[in-house]
Amino acid sequence: MTTELSTPLNAIVEATAQAIAEDAAKGRVTFRAAGTPEGTVGSAIALGQYTVRVDEPPALGGEGSAPNPVEVYLASLIACQVVTYRFWAQRLGVTVEELSIDAEGDLDVRGFFGLDDTVRPGFQAVRVTVRISGPEAAERYAELQRVVDAHCPVLDLTTGHTPVETTLVTQ
Repeated sequence: MTTELSTPLNAIVEATAQAIAEDAAKGRVTFRAAGTPEGTVGSAIALGQYTVRVDEPPALGGEGSAPNPVEVYLASLIACQVVTYRFWAQRLGVTVEELSIDAEGDLDVRGFFGLDDTVRPGFQAVRVTVRISGPEAAERYAELQRVVDAHCPVLDLTTGHTPVETTLVTQ
């Protein structure tokens, strides 16, 4: 994967910036997902024209038929990092010849199962490893990493504060 510095991503940014300059509301996008139960603890999540299936391993009551929710989060984080690296490499004129990203997270199930309310139900820590190569100096890749980490939406969901409002509808 060699980053092409004259690809359409820079043109998309320019067109988007112009559209937003004319009407700031054009910068806001709403994404939607809807889910229904499937199997013992699994779910089918509709994402527009796509369906993503999620399950738990047998040790957590599932059938192990699909990734579990926290694995889907790690996949989302990696996917967002990949696209953000590619996007910002082009914006900054940084050549990337190879890029691969791994992520792992530590979860203590005592929080999820309510066995210890002092333990968070989510990840206690997440580690992301980015392997990148190309002809640039190490400082340029470090600059790219700083910009990516500052602009990656899924990373921001974890490190920032996102208000979540839950509405319960009974029928």
